[in-house]
Amino acid sequence: MKSSYVLKIIENNMDEYSASYRRIAEVILEQPEKIVRMSISKLSQLANVSDPTIMRFCAMLGFPGFKDFKLHLAKELALKENYVHWSVEQNGNPDSYIRRVGIATISTLNEVLNSINEDDIEELVEILSNAKKIEFWGQGASAVVAQDAYHKFFRAGISCATTSDPHMQCMSAGVMSKGDVVVAISHTGKSENLITNAKIAKAQGGIVIGITMNSSPLAKICTHTVGINVDEDTDIYLPMLSRLAHLMVIDILAVGVMLKKGNQAMDRMRRMKESLMQIKYSSVDEESEE
Repeated sequence: MKSSYVLKIIENNMDEYSASYRRIAEVILEQPEKIVRMSISKLSQLANVSDPTIMRFCAMLGFPGFKDFKLHLAKELALKENYVHWSVEQNGNPDSYIRRVGIATISTLNEVLNSINEDDIEELVEILSNAKKIEFWGQGASAVVAQDAYHKFFRAGISCATTSDPHMQCMSAGVMSKGDVVVAISHTGKSENLITNAKIAKAQGGIVIGITMNSSPLAKICTHTVGINVDEDTDIYLPMLSRLAHLMVIDILAVGVMLKKGNQAMDRMRRMKESLMQIKYSSVDEESEE
């Protein structure tokens, strides 16, 4: 275990801790590198304590919250310069980081896939297939996922839009009505603007589908939630695994909707492909000009 000031404090005071604090301390001391990318709910599960107990433990150490404790610990573990990927070492060689990133991604996507409930997906496919309009909302890294979702659902013939601007989301939420659907995408589900706008859309009669962590603030106010519980701390690392998991869920929902739409969607896709063929580069055309 790497030496660290805060870890030394925890280790030196083990005998003074209560039983619940001792369990938290033991988990932290056993795997400090994992703690910096761990959610509070995951730590509470491992230590068999409540989230508030962990918050009090952090406060006892002088930190306002668990996030602040993790950031401090990350710096002390010399991770402050490695904000790239949790599975990669700072000076890893190409073979090391290629395999580590690949294996971590495959493993995470497999875990997410196994956690998906088929009945829930079928219900969401039904809702999305019958939607009057779908809006995909995401901010930061999630905006890219929202844009990808728009690109896919547009092909299915459903009226849809996407925006990452909180003000545009708010205005759109204010004029929503029954039959409109918002798909709000966020790993942490803690964006205040996104949560506020989702509440407005829901109050106006819209259906709000959240693609986020099960226990997030966003999940608690959504009409439906696809729980993506990827253990990736995006306060420290670039959102990679969570973003790919969200993209996979979008692909699953998009395919489900296209299958639900049947011949209508297939015919639309065919006509789109035929149009695209007219603007794609062709080596045959080049040869004919010669």
